[in-house]
Amino acid sequence: MTDTQRPADTPGLTVYFDGSCPLCQREIGMYRHLASREPIVWMDVSQPAELGQGLDCRLAMRRFHVRDAQGRLYSGAGAFAQLWLRLPGWQWLGWVGSRPPLRWLLEIAYRAFLPVRPYLQRAMRRWLAA
Repeated sequence: MTDTQRPADTPGLTVYFDGSCPLCQREIGMYRHLASREPIVWMDVSQPAELGQGLDCRLAMRRFHVRDAQGRLYSGAGAFAQLWLRLPGWQWLGWVGSRPPLRWLLEIAYRAFLPVRPYLQRAMRRWLAA
């Protein structure tokens, strides 16, 4: 089925995010307020759910993932680039972020961020509780 044949309520992109993470909640909240070029489904993976082929909640909690309308699964920086391509004001970053060598550099930065993320989550929770 091509994009023009796709039913209007079929998501163009499914975004899998950690709804238990205060950093993720804020970032996804910002994206959700933007009018995307196609329907986006926002799926909180902190709650057990069927996520489709190649993805389970454990894996989805460790890295950011999106799935496009054709069923292709993207993770990490590639997933962010796919999301940004669909959001007004962010397309330029999605275009740049999906091209080598910047795509590779963004992935390196994303992988460097992942070990720091739990500490930032704890700090954010303390800050929000204060």
